[in-house]
Amino acid sequence: MKRLAGKVAIVTGGASGIGRAITRLFAQEGATVVIADVTGTVREGGTPTHELLRAEGFPVEFVKTDVSAEAEAEAVVCHAAARHGRLDILVNDAAIGLGKPLLATSRQEWERVLAVNLTGVFLMCRAAVRQMLRQEPRNETRGRIVNISSQHGMIAAPEDIAYGTSKSGVVYITRQIAADYAKDQIVCNAVAPGKILTGKTGRAVEPRWIEYSQSRTPMARLGTPEDVARAALFLASDEATYLTGVNLMVDGGWMAA
Repeated sequence: MKRLAGKVAIVTGGASGIGRAITRLFAQEGATVVIADVTGTVREGGTPTHELLRAEGFPVEFVKTDVSAEAEAEAVVCHAAARHGRLDILVNDAAIGLGKPLLATSRQEWERVLAVNLTGVFLMCRAAVRQMLRQEPRNETRGRIVNISSQHGMIAAPEDIAYGTSKSGVVYITRQIAADYAKDQIVCNAVAPGKILTGKTGRAVEPRWIEYSQSRTPMARLGTPEDVARAALFLASDEATYLTGVNLMVDGGWMAA
């Protein structure tokens, strides 16, 4: 039996990077997946995720969505529920980085990062919980939320104050939703990736940041999107029982060192 057989999932930011890996693994494990992203173009290059998976016979669709826009966040949840009958899983992966310290960050830049990375999680969770409350439980659960946070929600994000602050908020909102809605059989957890090599270029793979990450990571390699996807799969599956409000580190031991 596939671990997500018969489940309906939304993955925000599912077109690229970690979100692409999550979408692919969820589809392979039996889920019907709706990708909610601002673009279907893969940042790292390659065939759009929804096209690739549909060609392989998986029920995956793409809905253009800006998670920071209230109407669009609500619309994609309504679409998934109306088209597929319910919403079992929401994965909040959509996020942007800025790569600037405090004095170099404008208010507009600050507000945009928080709008996507934190307000987007709020809007998507709110819409999903509303839908999940209307559903009958399956295996003692009405629905599961998996937020993608970051180790940099708990320690400083070097030269990226807006990103780190937003991810700190994701860690908190995960706990709050878990505590508030556990009685309603809604489960909310997070995955906190360490340094993940997705294949994208730019600041993320500058030699100084790779060296910094390698020096902080006890394991002998840096992470892959598939490492994060496997953790998200566990939290989205019925195997994760009596477990809510957790921020699961997938960081090669970074936060343990």
